[in-house]
Amino acid sequence: MGDRIVIISGANSGIGRAAAIKFATEGFHVVMACRNLSASQSVQQEIIEKSGNDKVSLLELDLASYQSIRHFCTVFQQTYKQLDVLIHNAAYLKHGEKNYQLSPDHIELSFATNLFGPFLMTKLLMDTLQRSSDARILHACSTNIKHFFDPKRKIEFDNLQGELKDNRPYNTYKMYGDSKMALFIMTKRLAMELKPYGITVNALQIPATKISKRTIDNLSPGWRVLAVLQNLINPLPDAVADCYYQICTAEKYANLSGQLFNKQGEIIQPGQRKPDPLTQAKQIFSSTYYPAYADDPDVAQQVWELCTKLTLH
Repeated sequence: MGDRIVIISGANSGIGRAAAIKFATEGFHVVMACRNLSASQSVQQEIIEKSGNDKVSLLELDLASYQSIRHFCTVFQQTYKQLDVLIHNAAYLKHGEKNYQLSPDHIELSFATNLFGPFLMTKLLMDTLQRSSDARILHACSTNIKHFFDPKRKIEFDNLQGELKDNRPYNTYKMYGDSKMALFIMTKRLAMELKPYGITVNALQIPATKISKRTIDNLSPGWRVLAVLQNLINPLPDAVADCYYQICTAEKYANLSGQLFNKQGEIIQPGQRKPDPLTQAKQIFSSTYYPAYADDPDVAQQVWELCTKLTLH
């Protein structure tokens, strides 16, 4: 297992840190892809000490910046011959943000970080992924997509580059949910695109877990208090990290692709398009169904066209 390599974005805190410890403990060479190197070096050393594995590398990556992604991929490919597991764990969500947020490439920051960045990074790492005998990609999705059980909920395709920033209020929580739904939709299409190469692509619906201090400090004051209170009851991220590991290594997942899994590692099934009220409630409150919106072919085509248009230029 020592020759197997995993990239984990956002590996310096929360679920990403727990996943890095898990993979390192199991003998993987872990590449921590982190935006803030100075804040990540102590975590890197912690992971080495806890796992007893000194093959833990740290490379700079800002998933909201195409320039940063291209630089990361160039450095990685010059250093490593192959890539076995790619986990897009990092995400952007800043509760309480009122001002419209754009990436360096003039794309709404949630979509830049949570959708377009991972898409571009995967495309640029295809050569190294194809050299693995069992390449697996995992996207960190969210229970937030359950809001799409509301038949009125739609992705704001018309406002991803600030087109309506002067006329439509900025809702960072909605943008986060929209971007995570788009990520799941992209997962399904990317799985089909990469099937001929033997590369699997799946998503995990992340439940609420304890939030890291670094993440809490980035919140607005009101949301910061709420996050601290939620941390009193939310579980540690270790169980989700174990789920990351199982989906990316276990034999029973080897031939599954284009799926959304729950925290138990079970496949989440598509919900009914027009359910009765009782069925609707069952779908919303269970962890076994995802909104039918994700299977709308027109929406899927829009997501895919935007991914290619806004990244591969």
